[in-house]
Amino acid sequence: MNGNDPAVQAQRKARRRRGMYLLPSLFTVGNIGAGWIAIMKTIDAIGNTGNAGADLNFAALAILFAIPFDALDGRIARMTNTTSEFGKELDSLADAITFGLAPSLLAYIWGFHYLPPSVDPELRQNLIYLGGFVCFLFLIGGVSRLARFNISHNPVPRNPGRPDRKYFVGMPIPAAAGLVASSVHFCMGYPNQAWWVSIIWLVLVGITGFLMVSTWRFWSGKEINFSRRHPFQILPFIAIAAFVLIRYSQFALFAGALIYMFSGIWARAAYSWSRRRRHRSPAGLESSDPLSHS
Repeated sequence: MNGNDPAVQAQRKARRRRGMYLLPSLFTVGNIGAGWIAIMKTIDAIGNTGNAGADLNFAALAILFAIPFDALDGRIARMTNTTSEFGKELDSLADAITFGLAPSLLAYIWGFHYLPPSVDPELRQNLIYLGGFVCFLFLIGGVSRLARFNISHNPVPRNPGRPDRKYFVGMPIPAAAGLVASSVHFCMGYPNQAWWVSIIWLVLVGITGFLMVSTWRFWSGKEINFSRRHPFQILPFIAIAAFVLIRYSQFALFAGALIYMFSGIWARAAYSWSRRRRHRSPAGLESSDPLSHS
């Protein structure tokens, strides 16, 4: 059989396309592994009433540890020209497990499962039921965000930003999972036992789930290019950031997650405010007057 035959070449090309590239897939598998560890540790915390905080904190750290893996697999695939349809599908399934299922289970166990019997029984039961439902909505919002991302081509947010920058449409699921995990890590995993904290947790988890399916813009960071040259003065700032992140991880990660969440809310509010201001300006009134064009 002639190797230069177009049919043979097409068959070889299709065979290569069905395979996977090992390097980026290893990072994706690491992502899945971290999610699996987070799920196991969260389940362990249910039966480990004496030291549940350590298990929940370990689960939160596993989710946070998976975020760099998720960020690196795509970048490595693009830098090494090893992108594939298999890799894209594997990455989406990994995100559904690590940043969808694992944080929703963690949010439920940490925020509602350990409410003490001293809380009003009816209030406690309602909070547990409502908490389970809201955490389920978080999971649905996350997988819906992934599905929309997979079928979208050059999506435009409802509040477009600078044309020279790229934005996510809706809060990305790793950031949403990071907010849940960093909140638990901020408390060192110690389970919540206050009913009023459960109410705040309900609102926070619910808002995060909504932000994932919203069409608001969130900074993507894709304009950061690690392959080009940067001034050497940036090295001390990287060192300082790494020190703060390691030494004060509770506060740094929680503050960073909150800032990122509120940046999307602020961007949407600022866009709506500027749009209303333009419509109320004299120029906007003239352009909206049908008699001004006669």
